[in-house]
Amino acid sequence: MAYFCRKHSIVIVIAIASLAVVSVAVLTKNSINGFSWFHFFSSQWGWTSITTLGTTSSSSVFMIDQGKRKTLMNVGKVSKEKYALMRGGNRSDAKLERVEAGLAMARALIREAAEDNNCTSSLHDDLDYIPRGYIYRNACAFHRSYLLMEKLFKIFVYEEGEPPLFHYGTCKDIYSMEGVFLSLMETNTKFRTSNPDEAHVYFLPFSVVMIIEHLFHPIIRDKAVLERTVSDYVRIISHKYLYWNRSLGADHFMLSCHDWGPRATWYVRQLYYNSIRVLCNANTSEYFNPKKDASFPEINLKTGEITGLTGGLPPSNRTVLAFFAGKMHGKLRPALLQHWMGKDKDVQVYETLPQGISYHEMMKKSKYCICPSGHEVASPRIAEAIYAECVPVLISQHYIFPFSDVLNWDSFTIQVPVTEIPNLKNILEGIPEDQYLRMQERVRQVQRHFVVNNPPRRYDVFHMIIHSIWLRRLNVRFPG
Repeated sequence: MAYFCRKHSIVIVIAIASLAVVSVAVLTKNSINGFSWFHFFSSQWGWTSITTLGTTSSSSVFMIDQGKRKTLMNVGKVSKEKYALMRGGNRSDAKLERVEAGLAMARALIREAAEDNNCTSSLHDDLDYIPRGYIYRNACAFHRSYLLMEKLFKIFVYEEGEPPLFHYGTCKDIYSMEGVFLSLMETNTKFRTSNPDEAHVYFLPFSVVMIIEHLFHPIIRDKAVLERTVSDYVRIISHKYLYWNRSLGADHFMLSCHDWGPRATWYVRQLYYNSIRVLCNANTSEYFNPKKDASFPEINLKTGEITGLTGGLPPSNRTVLAFFAGKMHGKLRPALLQHWMGKDKDVQVYETLPQGISYHEMMKKSKYCICPSGHEVASPRIAEAIYAECVPVLISQHYIFPFSDVLNWDSFTIQVPVTEIPNLKNILEGIPEDQYLRMQERVRQVQRHFVVNNPPRRYDVFHMIIHSIWLRRLNVRFPG
């Protein structure tokens, strides 16, 4: 049986003992100097933005809520002289220009593929897998972009910080994807580079889950532990290296699956407004910005086991129309349970499963799996439904689905507005059988993009997360 994450118990014990030496520092204000260096693409979605080479100004890209963010719109422009100084002079300029030249080539090649409906310009045959079909927004563009990512993309991981707060995370429970990514980045040799001058992006390897677990007092509930840890870390790397100040954080990224992942970025305004935030809690009502931020799936590896999680009954043997089991929390679930719990043999909704009934077996024999948001917009049920080859029924508000710049979620899911929960059975029964069969087959096809592997395999969830970051980096351009 394959389990995820190396054991770091000895290192963690030592590191916990040293947590008291973490300094409490505050970022100074003098590093915000404006966003005129960057040209972002206008569209919310990757392929459209790359092909249109958008016209939207950089400030409007960062400003989702103009009222709350207007203070950043007129903070001044950086002169070419000051820009060169921050970059470290001509030698650093030449290195950055080589990086930017490679990205410019990639943009052109992806744009070419996006406009080629027959994929005749594809880069060589891919013996492993060639993206095709309706599950993709543009299969040709995705394939071209993915191959270019594999060939070009380099990530520098800051080595500062010690486990358990940095470079480590739990790899079992509802927040497991945070630990999985941190663990894989620690051992990755394909995308990780030890030379920061050749990197396209820079990873801030703090774990929000571990910060909360080790520093957050359940009674005192002082959320300032996030501010102190994250702010101090950014201060350290911005003083030690030139890269944060060079881009005002726009080519840096953080990743978190914790509900408080977005909150962790509030305390450093460049991290919040500029940096790539890779989040499970991808909630646009909380200022998740899909032009620069990336959504990734919440996957509950309850024991850390990553094998034997996929598969289900063939469509002809799926005897349950729709299934859900889960607690009544959040804003959306009460309506679902109120209308359907214990009231219909075809739409089986439970708050607590009866003894002897298996949650995962129920998913495997259901045609549709209901996936409502809970306390936050993300739900592990989406990945669980995909694993069980059960068509997800998505009930959410303000949620940007994972990998939405690549995947066409309309092709393999049913999306039901909250107001239509009372009509859920009629909606599902009204779907023709041939349409259901097509959707179920597409769920099976998309499954590869949500599977966790160790070591990673091409096109799996780790590579899809990396690809989402790659697309956001393509949206950042330094001046020529």
